Amino acid sequence: MDINQKLLDRSTNKCELCGSSEDLSAYTVAPKDEEILVCGTCKEQLEDNDKIDENHWHCLNDSMWSEIDAVKVVAYRMLSIMKNQDLLDMLYLEDDVKEWADAGLPEESDENALVHRDSNGVILNAGDTVVIIKDLPVKGAGFTAKQGTAVRNISLVHDDETHIEGRVNGVKIHLKTCFLKKS
Repeated sequence: MDINQKLLDRSTNKCELCGSSEDLSAYTVAPKDEEILVCGTCKEQLEDNDKIDENHWHCLNDSMWSEIDAVKVVAYRMLSIMKNQDLLDMLYLEDDVKEWADAGLPEESDENALVHRDSNGVILNAGDTVVIIKDLPVKGAGFTAKQGTAVRNISLVHDDETHIEGRVNGVKIHLKTCFLKKS
């Protein structure tokens, strides 16, 4: 795909979402058909929600403040898909831009989707930090996960809302959400 020079100049030859300069191409933001410049990693994940790597999208902390409406629309859509309510609450879109962003969101198909909650009922998202609220012996690892230990950058277990994955003492383990508190 030939990238138009105006798009390259506007983006300073970098992905307008993550800042990468590798494997750049134009991405059309429907339904207005405006283009933004994205890298191969961003494009692959934009086109297939099953390939989303939430760690890659930490770049949205910066790109959501772009002056380009199409970039803000894509940031809004990705934050919505990943259910990152904290950043969505900070993102301001004019009414017409919000309509455009909402028009491209996938339909919520599963009303019974799993929701991971900590011991206080607070919703957990991938990438959150939680604190262990009780000493927990770790089977097979030979140590006890101590109360007050912070577990950063958690992963959600997709088929079980009562467990998350995280690293404690450098070991990746499953933890029951009833013994965790979001920090």
